[in-house]
Amino acid sequence: MIKLGIAGVCGKMGRRIFELACADRDFEVTLALERKGIPEIGKELGRLKISSSADGLFLVDVFIDFTSAEGSDTNLDYVVRYKKALILGTTGLNDAQLKKVEEVSRVVPVVFSPNMSIGVNVLFSMLPEMVKKLGPNYSIEIVEAHHKAKKDAPSGTAKKFGQILAETTGKEIPIHAIRLGDIVGDHTIIFCGNSERIEIKHQAHSRDLFAQGALKAAKWINGKSAGLYSMQDVLKEG
Repeated sequence: MIKLGIAGVCGKMGRRIFELACADRDFEVTLALERKGIPEIGKELGRLKISSSADGLFLVDVFIDFTSAEGSDTNLDYVVRYKKALILGTTGLNDAQLKKVEEVSRVVPVVFSPNMSIGVNVLFSMLPEMVKKLGPNYSIEIVEAHHKAKKDAPSGTAKKFGQILAETTGKEIPIHAIRLGDIVGDHTIIFCGNSERIEIKHQAHSRDLFAQGALKAAKWINGKSAGLYSMQDVLKEG
């Protein structure tokens, strides 16, 4: 059984990861972590008490973090201190924080992905081949939409799509970000030629697909050697 720690457990994403992990016999949640100062600290969540102390990482095998850039930056220090495997889904990290993730991965195994959805990661792998077959006469743009509370724009997923397409085409790809209502996550890649338009769309209906992907990654990374891995690595073997 994998002992699991979850950061941001009172948030929408963290709570769903917690609920699905508790229903999975492969996991025992041993750390429910939240930032200091929120009123839920010390309250019971299942058989655990919500903690604000990242020193609780000594209790876990794998730690899942989908919090904020600032929160994840701090948690990286504790992951190294206690030598724990990390599943990192936080977006909006700056260059210094991204470099820190790389440094941490030299000490512990890290699965880092802007999107843990299996469907999105299949698209990541398909896009280069599609671009090559369509050829240079297609213009490409990306439109992404998320809920109005999402802080980073464009999304990490849209940036990853843009990076993959830019590396394949040699051109910068325009990205348009929309923040409205309670949209979980929509991404559309538009290929436009002279006589046709192709649209590839991924829509997240709930946060479950991200939570399920994170738990799949947690099972995969347990026992792995130090290194920086992606969901592509998880899916390749899983």
